[in-house]
Amino acid sequence: IRITAFLDAGQDNLTPLGRLEKYAFSENVFNRQIVARGLLDVLREFSDNENDFISVMETVARMSEDGEPTVRAELMEQVPNIAMFLHENRPNFPEAFSRYLVPIVVRYLTDPNNQTSQAALLVLLEQGLMSKADMEGKVCPVLLELTEPSSDDDYKIEAVAIMCKLVTMLTKDTVEHLLLLRFCELCSDVRLFQVRKVCAANFGEVCSIVGQEATEKLLMPKFFDLCSDSLWGIRKACAECFMVVSNCTSPEVRRTKLSPLFINLISDQSRWVRQAAFQSLGRFISTFANPSITGLHFCEDGTLCEIPKICSERKEVTTSNSSNSRNASIDGSPDSLIQPRSEQLQSTSILTGPPSHPPEGNSFTQPQEDGTSLGHPEHSGPLSHQQKDECTMFNSFNFWRAPLPDITQELELLREEKRDEGKEDVPSLNSQGPATSSQIQKVLDCLQPHLDDPDVQAQVKVLSAALKAAQLESQTEDADESVSESNGSTGSPTSDELSAMSELSLTDTQISDSPSSSPVLEKSKVQNVIPQQLLDQYLSMTDPARAQTVDTEIAKHCAFSLPGVALTLGRQNWHCLKDTYETLATDVQWKVRRTLAFSIHELAVILGDQLTAADLVPIFNGFLKDLDEVRIGVLRHLYDFLKLLHADKRREYLYQLQEFMVTDNSRNWRFRYELAEQLILIIELYSHNDVYDYLRQIALNLCSDKVSEVRWISYKLVSHVKLYACEAHDLGLNFINELIMSFCHCPKWVGRQAFAFICQAIVEEDCMPMDQFAHHLLPSLLSLSSDPVPNVRVLVAKALRQSVLEKPYFKDPGSAYSDELEEALSELRMDKDRDVQFFATLDPNRNVMDTAALI
Repeated sequence: IRITAFLDAGQDNLTPLGRLEKYAFSENVFNRQIVARGLLDVLREFSDNENDFISVMETVARMSEDGEPTVRAELMEQVPNIAMFLHENRPNFPEAFSRYLVPIVVRYLTDPNNQTSQAALLVLLEQGLMSKADMEGKVCPVLLELTEPSSDDDYKIEAVAIMCKLVTMLTKDTVEHLLLLRFCELCSDVRLFQVRKVCAANFGEVCSIVGQEATEKLLMPKFFDLCSDSLWGIRKACAECFMVVSNCTSPEVRRTKLSPLFINLISDQSRWVRQAAFQSLGRFISTFANPSITGLHFCEDGTLCEIPKICSERKEVTTSNSSNSRNASIDGSPDSLIQPRSEQLQSTSILTGPPSHPPEGNSFTQPQEDGTSLGHPEHSGPLSHQQKDECTMFNSFNFWRAPLPDITQELELLREEKRDEGKEDVPSLNSQGPATSSQIQKVLDCLQPHLDDPDVQAQVKVLSAALKAAQLESQTEDADESVSESNGSTGSPTSDELSAMSELSLTDTQISDSPSSSPVLEKSKVQNVIPQQLLDQYLSMTDPARAQTVDTEIAKHCAFSLPGVALTLGRQNWHCLKDTYETLATDVQWKVRRTLAFSIHELAVILGDQLTAADLVPIFNGFLKDLDEVRIGVLRHLYDFLKLLHADKRREYLYQLQEFMVTDNSRNWRFRYELAEQLILIIELYSHNDVYDYLRQIALNLCSDKVSEVRWISYKLVSHVKLYACEAHDLGLNFINELIMSFCHCPKWVGRQAFAFICQAIVEEDCMPMDQFAHHLLPSLLSLSSDPVPNVRVLVAKALRQSVLEKPYFKDPGSAYSDELEEALSELRMDKDRDVQFFATLDPNRNVMDTAALI
């Protein structure tokens, strides 16, 4: 039944507008309800005339004051639909929404019999239908009135929810001026826990709008109160938004105030609060990430890239000929030999791109002992003071120094020199007992007068790092226990261990995989990027006891956030996470392994090629043999992972790609579809011979799949098998002949149709030079223009008209193939099949949707 039937001409002589007035203000409540229910259709009926439309809107405004609650409720239910209609027709009626509809919505916020007004206003805000001027001038004053301490409780709860939604849509100045102080008052509402809960759930969004200064000065005390609220639901809401709040604070506040607060939530008496805290733990840790330490950042497309570094030219340093001056060159190498190499460091590397492998024999590009290559700088560890500058200064000591010697010998020599000069002896660290912080500090104090000496500067750096490690070691209980187990002593690091720790802090790269790489540090999981308690709690998420006392899926949450934690710690602290990652990779729950499989390519970018080859490749190989639910994770990002490996390691996977053709469930065709999509990208990573010997056969097998979706994407894969280079000329000819025999001369019409599609894809994607295409494939394509099956001729016509003839090589009327192309198109235009005629005459610029509609 048409609701607007009352507008039809009846026995009366009233106009449509008159009938609308008659029924809109009838004494019969049912008539008024019908009008309210059909207001959207009424507006459409009168949208052709502006005056009539304005008259209808005025009628709507009068109806909104109806004394019957059911009529007002019917009208409010139509408000979102009417608002959308006015938004779509804003050019015709620009002021209608703000002038008529917004006052109705705002007035209904205080309607005691209309509980749908808040929901309607939220819809308008979420859909972005209300202007900021209306929000600030009409909605905010009413919300402030409804959230006053003396206002009705029912109004206040709904108004707080609307206010929090409104905060995300207004500017910072408006929020601070109108809503921020009221929001702080509502966070302390002791009567209504529902109000505090709404504030806690939206606390992060409010912080992100007002910025760091207002967050730390006004909102942070309220957040501390909410985190210690007596109701577990409010504390749980705080735990869920902790990461957003942390992002709006300074690093100092994050470390000194928010970290202890989060530890309290993790150890909360409520299991639900602990569960939410552990789910947010990895995200909170990720807020400590510092691009200057990790050396990585996220690009606009979401890929993880290395931060471009421009190494400024090293300033020339003039040294005097005094007895205390030494040559700045290392190992007898003159500065003239070091300077050109430093200039070569002015290069950047995008980790998500294919890794470049330098030719053998180039001493500059050979990997260092820590696993990095000077031609591929990857700084993700703690940076020195010089490296924190905007332009990283080349440091000959860090790059060209041989493995650091035992510093105690140097100190002994220096002490003897000082003794001869009658100066105070330098304290020795070469003792049987452990080196304490005070002893290291004394040595540093004695070295201060000799900072002009480059070697002394290097020793000061080593000792400073050792002092920091010693202080950290003494403050960390877990670290003390593990160190004492390995030393069999009091738990304080010895001088040899301090030297190893300091060397790690100076490398700015990943830890070496050699057995001599500080086993004490690996066992104790010590780092200085995030508070140690946070890391300890994160590592405990793999403990089976946590699954019983906190969350049965806590291991999955740990796996989900592990790349973010690894990025935060940097590759130099990978030893802290290595055991945890291996534990998760062998978890009995396939969902945990699946989560790791989907993110292993991102972790490879974070760790770099050396650690990836050592620690991730074995796990990656295990995922390849796992359940299909896990294998799909590595398959979906197979290209992203393989491109990070060295060529020799990458080539080993050629033999395993065929295994993706076999699945646990043969009807899982999407697995094979994903394989075809990945192979389109992977082809560029291998040589022509490898493509011909391995990938070509996989592609042809996929082209004969039982599922059409797999076949069509496989045809596109075949078109990307580029074997036309000079060094692969014979392979290319063999492959082209194979395509012609397998598809163009196929006894089944679907094969010949596929050949037309492959030719079109080759032309559109520029997979082959047009002269070679014209010589080898075009004659076979033209021969199908007279195929007996219309579906084949349709694709031939489409390929010729939309792709081939659009290439400049074939557009020239004097080209060698113009006559053949014109003859084939003429034949297709005269085809008896209507679809063939359509594609033969189709304008290549026609919209694809229009083409589909015509078909």
